[in-house]
Amino acid sequence: MIKDLPIGLQSFQNIRDNDYNYLYVDKTEKLLQLAKTKNSYFLSRPRRFGKSLTISTLESMFQGKAELFKGLYAEEWVKEQANHPNPVITLDMSGLDSYENIKEIDESLINDLQHIANEYKINIDKERNAKAMFKKLIYTLYEKFGQVVVLIDEYDCPITEYIDNIKMVDKVRKFLRNFYITLKTYTKYLRFVFITGISKFTKVGIFSGLNNLNDISMDDKYGDILGYTQKELEDNFSEWIEITAQKKSMSEKELLDKIKEYYDGFSFDGITRVYNPFSVLNFFDKTYFYNYWYNSATPSFLVKYLKKHEVKKTDLYKNKEVDIHFTDAREIETASVESFLYQTGYLTIKEKDEQLITLDYPNEEVRSSMAGLYLENMYNIEEYAILGNKIWKALKVGNIENVVELFNQALKPIPYDDYSKNKEKNVKNSEAERGEYWYRSLFMMLLTATGLTAYPEPHDFQGRSDVVIPFEDHIIIIEFKFAKTSAEVAKMRKQGEDQVAKYAETYGDISSFINEGEKKLSNKKVITAVFVANDKKKQIIYSTP
Repeated sequence: MIKDLPIGLQSFQNIRDNDYNYLYVDKTEKLLQLAKTKNSYFLSRPRRFGKSLTISTLESMFQGKAELFKGLYAEEWVKEQANHPNPVITLDMSGLDSYENIKEIDESLINDLQHIANEYKINIDKERNAKAMFKKLIYTLYEKFGQVVVLIDEYDCPITEYIDNIKMVDKVRKFLRNFYITLKTYTKYLRFVFITGISKFTKVGIFSGLNNLNDISMDDKYGDILGYTQKELEDNFSEWIEITAQKKSMSEKELLDKIKEYYDGFSFDGITRVYNPFSVLNFFDKTYFYNYWYNSATPSFLVKYLKKHEVKKTDLYKNKEVDIHFTDAREIETASVESFLYQTGYLTIKEKDEQLITLDYPNEEVRSSMAGLYLENMYNIEEYAILGNKIWKALKVGNIENVVELFNQALKPIPYDDYSKNKEKNVKNSEAERGEYWYRSLFMMLLTATGLTAYPEPHDFQGRSDVVIPFEDHIIIIEFKFAKTSAEVAKMRKQGEDQVAKYAETYGDISSFINEGEKKLSNKKVITAVFVANDKKKQIIYSTP
């Protein structure tokens, strides 16, 4: 019988309960490597990547719940562990009752710690603060049951709640540092510690005293500890792959290639590539391609962060080269944009060598989602999806005039102050180059948000054309030019026409192309256009050679 999809389930016990028939991708081999040690570990991963399920699995392992591990890699170890289970303190920092102020965070933690004490049927008096309560709970559990396991999920959630309020961030950071330092002062009572979160930005501030914490976030031994590898996808979802391929009238290979394009590509060590588990589960459930991960709950702190740093171009971080230590020793207020985007899952490691890392968007879901996020939140284009799809339809039939009309619609709601300010960001280039780049970037975002494949500045022997958009039966080449005044429009249009004609030669003999505006090549038609941005009117004027 086909296994049910555990969508939204974060409890290992619920997934493995014999009364149900849920699919579980066995990750216990990696977890066992950690559990066999007596170390303290930290793992950073994006949201909805399985951190909470991992915490829940470790909890069941140390509690010796052997019946849940039948047929899994760690089965024998857990059977042995059942003879001498460890008491486990599990704290979910994303599930606190309130984040309104330090007092309420403290009270919420006290309540959670009291609840754990009640579960183990031990009596501890309510202490004056969460730190004192934490100490008392660890010591009391140790006295009664032996060494304690501490598992902390989403340790940084109270911090990211205040991403736009640095004063509050500092207060929460100091509070959590004081709370977590217990894990060092009470080391002799602890068997194992495992902490997860989205970011490492607060690692120095919060964990400055925990010099025994082993950060495995980018360790290649644990690159696949969360997420699905290609083999895990094909082995565990074989029946779902077969059913879905039949439903979509595709071969299994075609389906797998499409799933890979949309949901694969995350890498946290520069070697292993994994699929986003949340998107994969939802895709097999719904059987249509959609941005499941992004639309499940785009974290508000991401939008706040991007607005604060005035990040308005998605292609700034494509193939972005950074130092190998780019995530180390930085707080939220000093973290680079690329570090922030990487740790929240919107950028991933494309390549890695000894001292250099190349970042990029991991897959189609993230690439199109980020374009949509920028358009809606940075440029106030609320109906970008509808507009982008209309542009796609116009491009598909080669109607360049309609494309320009729609693009000009997209430009209207953008406040002129934002537009002017954004043009000045890249001071190294000339004003014309900055203006041209701005219009081209916005156009590319509209295409990317619809999932349309388009190539900005592809290199060929004639130079670099601005945008190339391939379809099954034709290719569109667009050259962008920037005219500071209306008087410059004709001049820039002529320059663009000369350039685009040369670029078109890459696709074949141009002899009749200039007159016709198109030419067939290998059953493909080549269409060229020049988009001249009239800076004075903030609109596009176009021509087709």
